[in-house]
Amino acid sequence: MAVSRNWIVPFLAVVAVYLAAAGLLAAFVPVQDGVRAWGAPLIAGGWMAWTFPTAMFFLTIFGILSLMAVWEYAVPGGNPRVGVLRFETTRGDRLFVSLLGSAFIHLAWLGLVGASLWWALALSVVYAIAVFRYV
Repeated sequence: MAVSRNWIVPFLAVVAVYLAAAGLLAAFVPVQDGVRAWGAPLIAGGWMAWTFPTAMFFLTIFGILSLMAVWEYAVPGGNPRVGVLRFETTRGDRLFVSLLGSAFIHLAWLGLVGASLWWALALSVVYAIAVFRYV
């Protein structure tokens, strides 16, 4: 019998922390000539050039992992299944495969098409849905 727990409070907590961190990051974006420089380093002279998009990327990965933890809390077990790859995968396995595939989609898009990654993002979302559905 599947155990189902109240997941609303942890879900809202993850979303609230994500939005607060994203807002805090946006507040640290430097302003140059009266315009926010979204690609400029967040910490001038820092040892690593943490730009807003880079920080949001890692924050989003953290958010996705946190949401997966909430999902596992709400419905433990994850029902491992055998999909088109013909071996047993769990939710975490499918998340890893979708993130890895999305990285390759974005790299191929950069190399073949150019720097506008919005269509690559859309393709990655479709790919992730397919992985969670069929793998």
